[in-house]
Amino acid sequence: VVFFFSSRRRHTRSSLVSWARRCVQETGINAEYMGYYYFQGVQMGRMHSWGKGISRRCLPYKRIPPSWLQLSVQDLSEQICKLARKGMTPSQIGVLLRDSHGIPQVKYITGSKILRILKKNGLAPKIPEDLFHLIKKAVSIRKHLERNKKDIDSKFRLILVESRIHRIARYYRLSEQLPANWKYQSATASALISQVYNDFTNTMPV
Repeated sequence: VVFFFSSRRRHTRSSLVSWARRCVQETGINAEYMGYYYFQGVQMGRMHSWGKGISRRCLPYKRIPPSWLQLSVQDLSEQICKLARKGMTPSQIGVLLRDSHGIPQVKYITGSKILRILKKNGLAPKIPEDLFHLIKKAVSIRKHLERNKKDIDSKFRLILVESRIHRIARYYRLSEQLPANWKYQSATASALISQVYNDFTNTMPV
């Protein structure tokens, strides 16, 4: 049983979800999946603000490689691995391939995304890129607070950043992209960042 809710208001959606769950319990229907879906045109809300930004990607309709591209799948995969050994992240590799080589989407050519190609060759980062940058931001804020202990606004921003870290870490643990016992700790976050940088330098060719 699937329920479709079109309301944009957060409190209205939560009340509708609770109503649907109560109906399922009272009727005794065996609902394998129950969720709410947004109709087209509803924008994604920010976690810690009221904004609903309009920035989004606009991919071409044709999912085929462009006609001007004369690069084979094997050459592209080797180039991605070569850039990863230099210490570049998957997003940096994608930007470089787009701007310097005219490759709009790696998936249209190879059939796999950049991160999946790196995982296949054992070059994927140990920590997902978005989680890594959030931890890096939290470490920089804590270093700032050590020098400026009365900066109340930075204390509040640190709480927001670390809440995002805990939320996204829970998702990666559930999707088995991180170990089940992985946990963010502010005391060891700086050592974790330096360890990731050391791994990058060790993979770089001499």
